[in-house]
Amino acid sequence: MAVLEHLTSQQAIDLENKYGAHNYHPLPVVLSRGEGVYVWDVEGKKYYDFLSAYSAVNQGHCHPKIVGAMMDQAKTLTLTSRAFYNDMLGKFEKYVTEIFSFDKLLPMNTGAEAVETAVKICRRWAYEKKGIPENQAKIIVCENNFHGRTTTIISFSNDPVARKNYGPYTEGFIKIAYDNLEALEAALQSNSDVAGFLVEPIQGEAGVYVPTEGYLSEAKALCEKHNVLFIADEVQTGIARTGRMLAVDHENVKPDILVLGKALSGGAYPVSAVLANDEIMDVITPGSHGSTYGGNPVAAAVGMAAMEVVHEEGLAENAQELGELFRSELNKFITTCDLVVKVRGKGLLNAIVINDTEESSTAWNICLALRDNGLLAKPTHGNIIRFAPPLVMNREQLLDCVSIIIKTLQEFEK
Repeated sequence: MAVLEHLTSQQAIDLENKYGAHNYHPLPVVLSRGEGVYVWDVEGKKYYDFLSAYSAVNQGHCHPKIVGAMMDQAKTLTLTSRAFYNDMLGKFEKYVTEIFSFDKLLPMNTGAEAVETAVKICRRWAYEKKGIPENQAKIIVCENNFHGRTTTIISFSNDPVARKNYGPYTEGFIKIAYDNLEALEAALQSNSDVAGFLVEPIQGEAGVYVPTEGYLSEAKALCEKHNVLFIADEVQTGIARTGRMLAVDHENVKPDILVLGKALSGGAYPVSAVLANDEIMDVITPGSHGSTYGGNPVAAAVGMAAMEVVHEEGLAENAQELGELFRSELNKFITTCDLVVKVRGKGLLNAIVINDTEESSTAWNICLALRDNGLLAKPTHGNIIRFAPPLVMNREQLLDCVSIIIKTLQEFEK
């Protein structure tokens, strides 16, 4: 089969099923083009993208500024490794640290790599700055978290699908209930060897669980009281998705360690980063951590362009306004039906809870019908459908999408 030969949707699906590992269960739609809030399948049908590659494509598909920066840099210099300096990385580090008011940035590629990096920084800080005995440092995490799928990260997951048959697991983590300050305080008080608290400001993969107002600020205060690092995993919630540049900004919380990824590149290229101030980041020394591709010139150029788009196009403000409109319209609808029991979210990170069990196929079937009606979304945890369109969406497009969603849900009410 020639590389450039045109495939039908079924041919593309058959190829993946035959030659690819079956580590995903995609919605059966084969996409071949994207622009802004839209994607097209190989047969030319147009859809609204309401997942944004799990919030990586906040700036919209194939944003010309981001793609242009990537192409220009790719024609000039793509990779040097960190064995040498390049003329883009320092500019990227300065730009991003000034946006988020941190002293230092450590560049990586994927969100999971960035979380692993944050864990390593936190542990080093525990031994070298806090004085915790070597190999005794503990990091508090929350139940139902999703921070990635590396061996260490799945060690503190309670998702059986992600964990089963991957042991032995990495030690050093204490799991507590999410959005539970009493549980956090008890864990801090009962163990003097706690180094950090790793938390998603909104649990996205778990079903867009938004914590009680004040939870994040009170959790940060408890961490300060016990000399524990507050680590915010903003890989999915960061970069304007929730109506602020960071989700922690809703409560004016400044993390000790900030983890970014996904939309840091606008979905054009793998770019992630960990940010912290000097008193934390200076535990990283030459040879103690690294990545061949982390901080490469293309990533730096793409990252700067992606952040410029967020600022220039007011994407955080747009997410705040359209998110309120989306929840308002959906909440009006669910008062008239029994199929949806709840709408929740912040900004343009939202979810609906279907009135069925996690084991049911109802949410999956709704997503198939949404696809047929021109909108792409995906269930999470069986009976929850996450809605996260590109932040470049306008009011007219959003209302059109609301109409599609309501029309589809009504089909399942009959």
